[in-house]
Amino acid sequence: MSRHITSAISQCFGKFAKMEFPKPIQNFINRSYVNIMGLDMSEFHSPETYGTLNALFTRKLGEDRTYSLDSEDFISPCDSWISECGDLQEEYALQIKGMRYKSDELLGEHFSKEERDLVKDGTFVNFYLSPKDYHRYHMPTNLKVLKAVHIPGKFYPVNMPSLKKRVNLFIENERVVLLCETASGKRFYMVLVSALNVGVMQVSFEPKIKTDADALQSALFSYDNLYLNKGDDFGCFEMGSTIVILAQKDMLYLNIKAGENVKYGQTIAKLR
Repeated sequence: MSRHITSAISQCFGKFAKMEFPKPIQNFINRSYVNIMGLDMSEFHSPETYGTLNALFTRKLGEDRTYSLDSEDFISPCDSWISECGDLQEEYALQIKGMRYKSDELLGEHFSKEERDLVKDGTFVNFYLSPKDYHRYHMPTNLKVLKAVHIPGKFYPVNMPSLKKRVNLFIENERVVLLCETASGKRFYMVLVSALNVGVMQVSFEPKIKTDADALQSALFSYDNLYLNKGDDFGCFEMGSTIVILAQKDMLYLNIKAGENVKYGQTIAKLR
């Protein structure tokens, strides 16, 4: 697969975002971004403390948020808007109302049919992170990561206009797929989906994953004893994008609906 024009655009933007300009210019860039995009900086350091626009994008919380420690409470992994959620119809989930995608195509060829079929008739949630959102992502429950797959692809925008007009958007875009297992043995997938100007999707526990690079083939990473806890920060998008959760049947009881805004740490479901 050859690299798509959207990759070149994203790489160029990424280079700009990582440039450290003279302090007065950098301050102007940072403040302008905050004002234009409407960032709420109340939980973060002031815009002037970030040496690059990328550092502002990937900012960490000043203090971690509190969240339920109840093992049955499944929290949002990020700050986002819920573009769609609900039950899969066999292997079909909604990209947005009236537009479906197949879960097995989203997950890719490195998972066996048995693994892909785990989520048949299960539950899905699409989290859209806009450019104004906090861009880091966290684990929604205590879990074990079994596999990570990096799937190179395109970098189409994942905002509402694009969701409405481009079929199989999530499947065409570059993504990182994590197969996870809860403490009770239930399994689910977390899929990090790239977007235009998302130069990098960081995965802190697997430095070999290099997104928006020159890789043209998918790569599989398997783990025997990789345990992470609820709330653990495991990386970030360098700009806004989307996370998709696909859970096996009877694992999650959602207490959110499409169109809601959620925050990292908010309880969004009960583990069954």
